Amino acid sequence: MQKPPWTSMADKWTISSTLAASCGGRAWISRAYFLNINAWFLAFFGPADALVSASDDRTKPEDFTVPPKWVKFDTKVAYRRYEADWIFMSGPGNKMEISDYYRMGKVIIGCEAIFTRHCSEFEPAWLTLLEELHHRPVIPLGLMPPKVQDHSINNDGNHETWTSIKNWLDHQNKGSVVYAALGSEVTPSRDQLVELAHGLELSGVPFFWVLRKVSNSDPIELPSGFEERVSGRGIVWRSWAPQLKLLSHESVGGFLTHCGWSSIVEGLMFGHPLITLPFLVDQGLNSRVVVENQLGREFQETSKMDRTQGTRLLNR
Repeated sequence: MQKPPWTSMADKWTISSTLAASCGGRAWISRAYFLNINAWFLAFFGPADALVSASDDRTKPEDFTVPPKWVKFDTKVAYRRYEADWIFMSGPGNKMEISDYYRMGKVIIGCEAIFTRHCSEFEPAWLTLLEELHHRPVIPLGLMPPKVQDHSINNDGNHETWTSIKNWLDHQNKGSVVYAALGSEVTPSRDQLVELAHGLELSGVPFFWVLRKVSNSDPIELPSGFEERVSGRGIVWRSWAPQLKLLSHESVGGFLTHCGWSSIVEGLMFGHPLITLPFLVDQGLNSRVVVENQLGREFQETSKMDRTQGTRLLNR
């Protein structure tokens, strides 16, 4: 197997933060920016000098609902209006009032190369575009699929959790279960949770729904009697669950996901079709790419999701 091009550079490069990019330059150390997501997210926001100077001529949410002018290949990857609204409302997100886009631009300007969690076999046009925008080598490190942990050992603290989950999965038909998880940072509204619950109920398909309360969020409220009505067919799991083990089980046949890049990689490594329910940051763009490549189907508007749409997607 061919040696990845970046392994021979590991002892010569600094993987950069904003501060490291500045200090590394003064110390004559080569620096690289490691983007722990895919190429299209960074490419969508344009060249580094525009990120730093805030000179992007896209000044309204609707400007982000179409592909940028520098994307010359055929694609519909862009934000939905409600996703673009979130970008404009989210603000800098730190006490120094410095935007993430400014910091990202400064790091890129201070680096000689960009490493990204991407591979040249999947959507290579975005990698080429990144090089054209930033005038630096863009080195795809691969999708970096994680290793499935073995929780079958009795002294593993997660052994009891996995044993309980596996016992339920073992009683389901092969490829019949929809695994649903919306990540650790997404906070759906109560209305969204209610509609998703009704969609899962009306679909009639077996499901395993990991529904963890996000810190500082309101208590989770599901429709009255929901868990009793789906008892036996569906599980609502309210604590940590071993996602990779769940996705690797033969009874799981689909993955309802918020479309974080890591979750997409984990779903695809087991060949599961995706039902995408994006909320914020890169998730909307990720979902559009999934749909363009016919790897899944998307809830058309998360802000106005309804149970009938969920039922249709789950039954396809």
